[in-house]
Amino acid sequence: MVVPSLYVSLSGQMALERRLETVARNVANMETAGYRADEVKFDSLVKRPGKDPVTFASTGENYISRQAGAIKQTGNSLDVAIEGSGWLGIQTGNGVAYTRDGRFQIGVDGILRSIEGNPVLDSGNAPIILDPLGGPPEISKDGTIYQEGRQVGVLGLFSIPEDAKLSRTGNSGVIPDAIAEPVLDFAENGFAQGFVEGANINPISEITKLITITRAFESTNSMMQSVESIRQQTIRKLGEG
Repeated sequence: MVVPSLYVSLSGQMALERRLETVARNVANMETAGYRADEVKFDSLVKRPGKDPVTFASTGENYISRQAGAIKQTGNSLDVAIEGSGWLGIQTGNGVAYTRDGRFQIGVDGILRSIEGNPVLDSGNAPIILDPLGGPPEISKDGTIYQEGRQVGVLGLFSIPEDAKLSRTGNSGVIPDAIAEPVLDFAENGFAQGFVEGANINPISEITKLITITRAFESTNSMMQSVESIRQQTIRKLGEG
């Protein structure tokens, strides 16, 4: 059982390495507005069933957490935070993506853009165009945008299916593998102007995870060295016999 023990330990180290990568990425993005943390779902794999089954750790499956981040007030008329579980639509070089980062800017062409320069979309996936000289916009809970008392556009708010798999794009954007539908009910969903949502990352929790993973990796490495030492001793004794 010495060799299987080495393989089990190695599988554990591979899983820990993957978890370490996700935690490090989360720590690096703690201050990124609208960022959604990486998490890993682990399963065990039984590779040798029987009287003495050998269970290996899988490297895990990454997924993006949808838990909301903390909201902070900025007072900036071009900042909005999302209430509820919806997403803003933005047009990127990879197609339509979705984000919770509601920091906007108005281009010289009047197009409302994300902080990364991507056009912000309405519910029909069309860019929103404002008057660059029309003064600060007023944005209502349902996303209606006014300038000087005149309606000039409506922010799109989209719902991504719960079972959709998300992939990353840009700083805080995601692209789902399913169709996102416009949100029509603004009783529990909507926008809050003058606020920004932060990353959904708990700094203390992530630092604690880093320490725990590092210690687990060191412990597994120590065990592997012990198992290898036993294997070498066994080989020598068999050779002497």
